[in-house]
Amino acid sequence: MIIESHPLQPFLPTKARILFLGSFPPPHDRWSMEFFYPNFRNDFWRVMGLCFYADALHFEVEGEKRFDVERVTRFAEIQGLAFYDTATQVCRLRNNASDEHLEILKPTDVSSLLACIPDCHDIVTTGGKASEELQKMLPYPMPRIGECSEGVHWDRPLRWWRMPSTSRAYPLALQRKADFYAELFSRVLNYRTGQIAGSSV
Repeated sequence: MIIESHPLQPFLPTKARILFLGSFPPPHDRWSMEFFYPNFRNDFWRVMGLCFYADALHFEVEGEKRFDVERVTRFAEIQGLAFYDTATQVCRLRNNASDEHLEILKPTDVSSLLACIPDCHDIVTTGGKASEELQKMLPYPMPRIGECSEGVHWDRPLRWWRMPSTSRAYPLALQRKADFYAELFSRVLNYRTGQIAGSSV
């Protein structure tokens, strides 16, 4: 049984419009960069590549099994994407990245994150564990995959989007996952895949 505190600081660009919340990072030996969704086998950044550049490999370092952290963070800043997780301290019941074996000891104070990003009115959970944890904090019904619940909470209008997990353990093809996320971005950021302004990173 391993108890861990979150190893990363929240990534909260001043003009962020979307806050992504996962569950908790994998063990550090599975990281390919010092940022969120660092496991090279997790397809989050491939999904972002498909959504914004029509290229699943856009954020990968060619010839290496890692993501380009500078390209990733610059992209997130330009597009107004904030990142953290729903837990700040967990008990890892097994030494793996599975949400099934995570016990959340200290949930994240999501309201304090939102206080730093006043333009943000959309929260995205990227998997089952994160969605279950956020539901404990919000008086909203659990959305269906790819859909949102909305209301007013934490002193602002707020939409909660439940997206499919980008873990390869989640049984959905990469392109289908990207389709769900692309629909989210089209509704929140008002763009078409590969045609969003400022996406030259």
